[in-house]
Amino acid sequence: MASLSKILLLSTFSCATFIPSSQAVSGRAAEVRDDPAPVSDRAAAVKEAFEHAWNGYYTYAFPDDELRSVSNVGINTRNGWGATAVDALSTAIVMEETDIVQEILNHIYQIDYTQTDTTCSLFETTIRYIGGMLSGYDLLTGPYSYLGFNQSDAFPLLNQSMVLADTLSFAFNTPTGIPYNNLNITAQTSPDDPVNGLATIGTLILEWQRLSDLTGDPKYGDYVAKGESYLLNPSPPSGEPFPGLLGQDVSINTGEIIDTFGGWIGGDDSFYEYLLKAYVYDSSRFSNYLDRWLLAADSSIQHLASTPPTGPQNLTYLAEFNNTTLILESQHLACFDGGSYILGGLVLKNQTFTDFGLDLVAGCRNTYTSTATHIMPDSFGWDPNNVPADQASFYAANGFYYTNAGYYLRPEYLESVYYAYRATSNTTYQDWAWEAFVAINSTTRTPTGFSEISNVTDPTGGDKLDVQDSFFLAEVLKYLYLIFDDAAPVGVAADGVETWVFNTEAQYVFLFPFLLFSLGLCFLITLTLIDGADADLFDSPLKVVTPQNCTTAN
Repeated sequence: MASLSKILLLSTFSCATFIPSSQAVSGRAAEVRDDPAPVSDRAAAVKEAFEHAWNGYYTYAFPDDELRSVSNVGINTRNGWGATAVDALSTAIVMEETDIVQEILNHIYQIDYTQTDTTCSLFETTIRYIGGMLSGYDLLTGPYSYLGFNQSDAFPLLNQSMVLADTLSFAFNTPTGIPYNNLNITAQTSPDDPVNGLATIGTLILEWQRLSDLTGDPKYGDYVAKGESYLLNPSPPSGEPFPGLLGQDVSINTGEIIDTFGGWIGGDDSFYEYLLKAYVYDSSRFSNYLDRWLLAADSSIQHLASTPPTGPQNLTYLAEFNNTTLILESQHLACFDGGSYILGGLVLKNQTFTDFGLDLVAGCRNTYTSTATHIMPDSFGWDPNNVPADQASFYAANGFYYTNAGYYLRPEYLESVYYAYRATSNTTYQDWAWEAFVAINSTTRTPTGFSEISNVTDPTGGDKLDVQDSFFLAEVLKYLYLIFDDAAPVGVAADGVETWVFNTEAQYVFLFPFLLFSLGLCFLITLTLIDGADADLFDSPLKVVTPQNCTTAN
């Protein structure tokens, strides 16, 4: 039978190791900017940072979406449903912050996902809200059940996920099934926009398919698979300048790719990420997703890999492209690419991919250690013909120049460091994570949380931009914590035998093989319709038929 992976949105139990390649610690050898504290103390420091971020949000912003961490007020950036709370749930579970978990659960049960005053992004809502709730459900009913939250605590997370997905489903009522991304939830309408993007179409499959697999209702996975089919079989040929690498904009009416610009960058990034992770989730159902990832991965090594002509030796970055012309620029958002290659290397037993991923991680680290704050700028370039005059010496020394010096609390570099550490068990990667944490903690911290900053090339970080993004709790602090907590019952496996996979927002997906049915371990969830007041919906909406009551599937 098909091998399904139960999608909780993280990654693995096994932690076998192998000897790291010679490339594992290549790149700029900057010194760690703090004494190498014991790993347990490092994990505790990250946990304290999470508590600090949460307490500031809960005190000054809850139940709004995010905290203005300088002015100490709330702001609604994700429809006013409490994005930080939902995003932070899985991190709170992994850190065993039971009081915070309970606060978040109490909030989620009361959200009315059918109402909002602002435009709703299908993409953002999927990765944060649906992903966050399914992650919490799978964690609390799985490896973290020992925290004491029973099934009645967790089941409303699944119910609310269905309510939200059903509310969003009108987005797929298009000529092709490619969804609209910007939605008016209350009116159930969307702007007459004929174009959607590569990432916003291609970053739905994990969450919506997981919802189908948990509920037994195939419609959720079917919704997103229809739109994705146009990305798996792209047309016209001009929309695929290099094999597997696609243009960024897609026609909702025809399914055709209508431009030639792209890369492993914002707007494209998580499409490539999910091609591989869909395969990790279910290698039978999504084998064709792997085929597309392999095309993109091989093509990127052949066509996009670039080494700056100056600075430290052997730096590797992936360039952007417009048609077949390379643009020697990249972004912090693209620094997930090392982790994607490493995961591919582990799962496919392909050391070439793993080594290339480790090189990409080292390249991104160089952009951290080179600045005055030891934090990476949001975007950068290495084209010798476009070096700003006032950055000539910086470019010569470091191999890149910055095009946007801000830091917006992004996680992508730390995400890839996490994969590098799990793949190699080389503690150098723990040191790289610690140096980044020390820099971020000292530069972006405010009395009530953490803030985006304007200028990583200024030793002070420049201006505090007064925003604590929800993904700082969901991603930055989760990846950091897991790098220093080898005992966590979820994690990426060095032997490639994954039990968990992360979504792009670092929410967990549990891999649940269909093969277990043949072993008599069936797990059937049936939806029980409940009459009465809406509040009753969250009392006991789901009935579980335990394995003992199941017959073996043939």
